[in-house]
Amino acid sequence: MKISYNWLKQFTNLDWDAEKTGELLTDLGLEIEGIESYQSVKGGLEGVVIGQVLNCEKHPNADKLKVTKVDLGNGEPVQIVCGAPNVDAGQKVPVATIGTKLYDDKGKEWTIKKGKIRGEESHGMICAEDELGLGKSHDGIMVLNPDIAVGTKASEIFDIENDRVFEIGLTPNRADAMSHWGTARDLKAGLLQKDINIELITPSVSSFIVESRVNKIDVEVKNTDLAPRYCGVTISNLKVKESPAWLQHRLKAIGITPKNNVVDVTNYVLHELGQPLHAFDTHYIEGNKIEVKTIDAGTKFTTLDEVERELHSEDLMICDAVKPLCIAGVFGGINSGVTDTTTSIFLESAYFNPVSIRKTAKRHGLNTDASFRFERGIDPNSTEYALKRAALLIQELAGGSITSEITDLYPKKIEDYQVFLSFENATKLIGEELPQDTIKRILTSLDIKVNSVTETGIGLTIPAYRNDVQREADVIEEVLRVYGYNNISFSQKLNASISNIDKFSDYNVQNTIANQLVGLGFNEMMANSLTTSDYIKLSEQLKNENDVEMLNPLSNELAVMRQSMLFSGLEAIAYNSNRKRPDLKLFEFGKTYHNYESGRIENKHLSILISGNKSKENWNVNPQTSDFFYLKGIVLSILERLGLNKLKTTPIKNDFFTEGISLSIGKAQLVDFGLVKTSVLKHFSISQKVLYADFNWDTILEYAKHNKIKYSEIPKFPEVRRDFALLLDDSIKFEDIYTIAKQTERQLLKDINLFDVYQGENLPKGKKSYAVSFTLRDDNKTLTDKQIDKIMNKLQYNFENKLNAELR
Repeated sequence: MKISYNWLKQFTNLDWDAEKTGELLTDLGLEIEGIESYQSVKGGLEGVVIGQVLNCEKHPNADKLKVTKVDLGNGEPVQIVCGAPNVDAGQKVPVATIGTKLYDDKGKEWTIKKGKIRGEESHGMICAEDELGLGKSHDGIMVLNPDIAVGTKASEIFDIENDRVFEIGLTPNRADAMSHWGTARDLKAGLLQKDINIELITPSVSSFIVESRVNKIDVEVKNTDLAPRYCGVTISNLKVKESPAWLQHRLKAIGITPKNNVVDVTNYVLHELGQPLHAFDTHYIEGNKIEVKTIDAGTKFTTLDEVERELHSEDLMICDAVKPLCIAGVFGGINSGVTDTTTSIFLESAYFNPVSIRKTAKRHGLNTDASFRFERGIDPNSTEYALKRAALLIQELAGGSITSEITDLYPKKIEDYQVFLSFENATKLIGEELPQDTIKRILTSLDIKVNSVTETGIGLTIPAYRNDVQREADVIEEVLRVYGYNNISFSQKLNASISNIDKFSDYNVQNTIANQLVGLGFNEMMANSLTTSDYIKLSEQLKNENDVEMLNPLSNELAVMRQSMLFSGLEAIAYNSNRKRPDLKLFEFGKTYHNYESGRIENKHLSILISGNKSKENWNVNPQTSDFFYLKGIVLSILERLGLNKLKTTPIKNDFFTEGISLSIGKAQLVDFGLVKTSVLKHFSISQKVLYADFNWDTILEYAKHNKIKYSEIPKFPEVRRDFALLLDDSIKFEDIYTIAKQTERQLLKDINLFDVYQGENLPKGKKSYAVSFTLRDDNKTLTDKQIDKIMNKLQYNFENKLNAELR
């Protein structure tokens, strides 16, 4: 938000420099992000002086040029070549001296230099008004009042506006400060705390008079919830023209391009008082009536930017008896605004429901100065005052007369807020006991009325425009920001405490697993919980009725909360692979959201996505494509790190996967993982395989808390490994081998591992080869060859008899 310092001083008569004022505003919570300079004439006419043409002769080498002698007041007349047809001896003229920087109409800088023009020296330039930025005329040089003293600086003659402009980083809660008046009100409170008592100068509207009642516009508000207050008045016989220089300077300083005297006044009052206004040309108001209402969804409406928009059934519109004229509080229509031919207007000043305006502005992708203020909440009690202020300014600049009574529809007054402030609570929150008189003085300076004072606290009435101050804590914050955060003393004593954090808290366990995955080459991602409902169509198990829908979505792509973390992960896979990053290992901790008949539920998950090669391309490593078993190893390592074993393996039921398995403990499902279906990948234009694991993190945390970690000594006696290469039927699983082996030898067999699988040439049809290792150890003594051979023979016998296996 931009605030002009010259404009601000109209309310305060403050003579501080801009930097000092900016520091105080920042201390008050209106953070100054920068201070810029504004000049109505760029360069401020620095180097331009008033000279007198002593003589003027025709240029010897050019028909249209003249050679002049000009007195600049320093005792040494200079020669200047001039091409203006109206230059003549005796004239007082503005002269840009050597070194002066001037600017063209596009703001490009150029410097006056000594030079020769057609063989004659020229030591400056006699200027036209467009060359100085004082006007648009280039018919000839400016001829000034002969009474002006030679050598006078041009900046002292011409009315040049020099201003400093504050760029305020306004927080959304400070709707009360969205104007020069609101900023001045805060500044007054801050100065009072420094024992500088200034009076706020309020623009007077006492001269507002209804001169006739010949042009009354009937107003009907059909939805008072969306338009709690609506005011309007007509002004007739006015003349639309260019605004005076002072008004243009005020608007230009804060980045607004002047249009005409009527529109400029509405913009001026908006930034002066924070009340948006709109002027309708009464010529386009059919039926001599204004209706404030919502209209049918799908109605086409063309706004001032010449864009045809399709209206929503909840959009509040300003209409006449036949058609819509304006999107209330947001943007005007193309055929109802003020033009050069306008002679009569209906001037609107209203208070609209902030939520309604915010929804409409977002729905149509519009962000105007009016919607910016209405969305945050303006002062409902300044509506009529701002209307009178604007009407008087329009009369002053455009003539005309007030030709109707003010219509003020305000059926249910918006009441002020009642709050009780406890002195004890104020001391607790501030950290220091402030004098009661100081607290009362600060609150009074902020237009907060003190109703009653007791030993324990103060009863207060908060004005309705302070919609961010409705609780005791809010009032204490107001006191503290005006008193000054820097003025609160703090103890030199350093206190520290150590909290007892459960090692199985979500935060700790999440960090442990995240560090493990990062160590394995994974990157953590964070996706938006908002997504599109179209993804539900990719799974028969997900239902539209279980969507948690947004009431006011920014777009269709962000309309619902996600029911699965897979789709946002696939978006990341697609984004990276489209940018030549095909080898991906990603993980995310996040939540899914469901809306069931029993209520809304959110569950936490850990999702893992793998695509492409296991490692980056390297000269000494052959590329290995990530496969199911690689993902399985990752999944088991995570569960093992958390001490979760004795896992039950079941076929996967999730229809996201082409193939996969589900791991559980008892009836509690821990994780689903496998290969994502090609049809799902195709929706995201992903051509390479994607492996996905979905951990039920809430369940995993619960089981991890109750898991007891067991410790054992390092074995004193050596292990022995023996390998079998078994020829098996295709239908045999490693799980079958594992089960038979464990049943055969429970005590000495410590580990069974499948380290090679072969299917292909030199094997009978329907057969495969498993290479399995068996690790044996006796915790009490060293195994002998006889014991080992006995166990291996027994294993071979059981494999041959139960699995029809052959030892290769």
